[in-house]
Amino acid sequence: MSATAENARPRLIVPALGGLYSSLHEGAETLLRVAAGAVLVVHGASKIADPFGAAGMVEGLGFYPGALWSLLLSCTEFFGGIFIMIGFLTRPAAFAGLIVLLVTVWFHWITMGQGFSGAEKSILWSAMLFYFVIRGANRHSVDARIGKAF
Repeated sequence: MSATAENARPRLIVPALGGLYSSLHEGAETLLRVAAGAVLVVHGASKIADPFGAAGMVEGLGFYPGALWSLLLSCTEFFGGIFIMIGFLTRPAAFAGLIVLLVTVWFHWITMGQGFSGAEKSILWSAMLFYFVIRGANRHSVDARIGKAF
């Protein structure tokens, strides 16, 4: 690390914890990615079972044709979640999920008039997926195993 980067980082109040934090950094990031992907898979499982079931809902949001957007929503949540979980094509999968979640922020905040309280979960999820859009996966991923990342 350069002297400039070292100066930019705050010093630890308990310096002895530095080694612990360093050793857990990658594991914590992997756990976050796996958890995010797994929850997206669970959330998308009902949609993938009936991939055109949300056609009316997405048309109600102004996305036509509803069957196409319902299928894309289902695949993004289910297969995108699997990709994020295993770290394969992590950035594109996270980006697709991010777009879906930004639409849900708009839906809850503006369309439903729920404001922050209705959109806060989607905002948190958006921030998490944005992190993986920028960061990608780490060495504990399929992307790393194949030696290529998007």
